[in-house]
Amino acid sequence: MAPLITAEDKLKERIKELTCLYTISSLIANCDLDNLNPTIQAIAISLQKAIRYPEDASVEIFINNELFKTGKEPVEKVFIRSAIKTFNTPIGSIKIGYSQSKYTSNSFLNEEKQLLEKVALEIGNLLERKQIIVNEAITRRQIERADRLSILGEITAGIAHELNTPLANILGYSELLKEQFLDNTEALKDLEKITNSAIYSREVVKKLMFFSCDMPQQMKLTNIVPIVKDAISLLKPNFIKKNLDCQLHIVDGNIPLRVDAIQLTQVIFNLVINAIYFSPENGVIQVSVKQSEKNIEIQISDQGKGIEAGNSENVFHPFYTTKPVGEGSGLGLSVVHGIVKSHKGSIKHTPNTPKGTIFTIQLPKN
Repeated sequence: MAPLITAEDKLKERIKELTCLYTISSLIANCDLDNLNPTIQAIAISLQKAIRYPEDASVEIFINNELFKTGKEPVEKVFIRSAIKTFNTPIGSIKIGYSQSKYTSNSFLNEEKQLLEKVALEIGNLLERKQIIVNEAITRRQIERADRLSILGEITAGIAHELNTPLANILGYSELLKEQFLDNTEALKDLEKITNSAIYSREVVKKLMFFSCDMPQQMKLTNIVPIVKDAISLLKPNFIKKNLDCQLHIVDGNIPLRVDAIQLTQVIFNLVINAIYFSPENGVIQVSVKQSEKNIEIQISDQGKGIEAGNSENVFHPFYTTKPVGEGSGLGLSVVHGIVKSHKGSIKHTPNTPKGTIFTIQLPKN
């Protein structure tokens, strides 16, 4: 049983508590916000020194599933505890304990309980400050990215317009030249290559124009079921080439939505093309369309290698691609993202089971 405390001892304990608070304030003021572990551990040590019987005390600070402790660890103990909160939400606690065989709950001073509450409050304030700084940095990066995308959109719109005229000339003159070389098989093959390359380049220009939002939308209330089916039927040769099975799940025959039909076709086309590219031979691609009272959901899933965690935030960025050089412009998913956003919708990707990726689009009906 702990002996009664005298006035002199009480004064000594008070000095220890004030010293502890000063030390902890200094630790927090000079801490590294990128690595708080050493600071939290130092707080635990400082708090142990401030307790009436430090040699017999144990201190445990538990934050977000991480434990910091110092001192003795008796099997059975009496303790005092205080919650650590950030933005009024509990995220951990501080606990000071003694061996139950030697001490009782009365061994703790009221001042020690108050000290524990103050330290818990200081730690909570520190974690709040870190979270605010992190959120500010995220917001700043988002603003900077929006600015860059705005500038990039203006640049790409200019590039697209500049490329359209020469590409049209290349296609036109190639067709004229074919008439002059009807008897020259090799020349016709070369001209066909020029035509195909120009057509491919024109498709890239179209994607640039979609990305820069330079193509006006033609929003009409329409049944999107035929749009989805037509977009998938256009890719039938691609499915056959890799022996892929495309399973289409549409319960309702009529799913009305105010949408730009051409842009919705582009969305389905780009996502399914991606799924085909990353799917293994003999794989399965699933496309589902369903509606609720407020939203329409389109899901496209594949059985490919999936999206690595490090690439998760980049997949919708323009010109970002994991495909080999020459096999992708990096505009497909950014175009999809832009079109979905322009329709006031959202798009996300999640892992498929056991492997692959699921892209989910939510489009509001109103």
